[in-house]
Amino acid sequence: MSEANTRAPSSKEELPEHDSSPSHAFFPGWTMLGFAAAAQFMSAPGQSFSVAAFKEPMRDGLGASETQFSLAYGVATIASGLALPFIGRMVDRLGARLLLPAIALLLGAACVYMSTVETLIGLYIAFLLIRPLGQGALTLVGTWLVGEWFERRRGFATAISGMGGSLSVMMIPLLNGWLITDYDWRTAWFVLGVLVWASLVLPGWIFIRDRPEDLGLQPDGLDRHDPRMKKANHSDSWHVSEVIRDPTFWKLLAVPATSGMVGTGLIFHQVSLLGSRGVEPAWALGLISFQAIVATLAVLGAGWLTDHYSNRHLLAAAMLMLATATGLVLFLPRPEFAIFYSALLGLHGAIMRSTGTVVWLNYYGRANQGAVRGVAFAVMILAAAIGPLPFALVIDSVNSYDPALIAFAIVPLLAAALVMSARPPRVAATQ
Repeated sequence: MSEANTRAPSSKEELPEHDSSPSHAFFPGWTMLGFAAAAQFMSAPGQSFSVAAFKEPMRDGLGASETQFSLAYGVATIASGLALPFIGRMVDRLGARLLLPAIALLLGAACVYMSTVETLIGLYIAFLLIRPLGQGALTLVGTWLVGEWFERRRGFATAISGMGGSLSVMMIPLLNGWLITDYDWRTAWFVLGVLVWASLVLPGWIFIRDRPEDLGLQPDGLDRHDPRMKKANHSDSWHVSEVIRDPTFWKLLAVPATSGMVGTGLIFHQVSLLGSRGVEPAWALGLISFQAIVATLAVLGAGWLTDHYSNRHLLAAAMLMLATATGLVLFLPRPEFAIFYSALLGLHGAIMRSTGTVVWLNYYGRANQGAVRGVAFAVMILAAAIGPLPFALVIDSVNSYDPALIAFAIVPLLAAALVMSARPPRVAATQ
């Protein structure tokens, strides 16, 4: 490509000092940020931490085996990952004002349908609706909205919206447990559906706006005529066909792939894995909540760092934390040290919720962010679907988790090396 088609990096590797004080008393982006957080919170029906509470009562009620239930969930997880690139393209074209309420309407209906399921086929259908709509689409559209409304404070804003997901991990399982215990699992699914409808459908349609330019503003709240802000220019954004030909993109993908595979494998087997190191089951389960607390407390700091420091350095740090946590389990000197393992996973999660979410916009621009993020999220979800398998294979074959732990400690180190070599792209998108 000729020199005329080159430009400065689109990432935030170098961040100049700036005055980002808003020109209006209230910036509507904060309202959009609230909806993005609510979308991540109400994605819970399609998330593993919520479905886990339903597993045993639903298996008993439907007469399904462990394998049948897990297979239905696994197929739906793969479908969720495969659907995300298409959903990303849809949100780029149609926007969040239309898609977010529509997805919430469908997700609520899927929850209500799940409350009526009587057969294994019905279970497959329900999971094939709930997983792609909740885990995939609703989360993706919410983060897309943040990316459109914030630029200089994008990392911090994304971290705030990510707290919706963290709070969901803390609160929704407790709600599910109470509803299932005091009523039944069918009532619990129905209530989740109503909550999704009430919080996102009508309010989202009334208040959500796709982009600040629709209101004569720029990202972060400055008027489009304000000399402190450059005019929005989507020619700085890359087309998806260009992104997938860029070596940097594939190096960056090593991070969500590794995070999905290793992180899911560790959490899925946490009780038995830590149990093999002398950690009591109740303590191992409690550490999952502790991990969520650490991630929630650290995510705002991670968001600030995302806005002020090299994204690839932060992602490499997240990979080193994941490798260290895995190595700590491998050589755990005493059961009490498991708390450090959980804290490292929480810090890793905080960086992934901030830097791991916005790096795609910082490197490749806003115009096609849904499609680009959709590919990255799809890779993470598909990797997560296979993450538990290596642990299961080695425990069945050699009765030890050590071979899988060694492999899972090496993989993040390789990912860290790859992302450190992922220089910000300099080739401009086709006009």
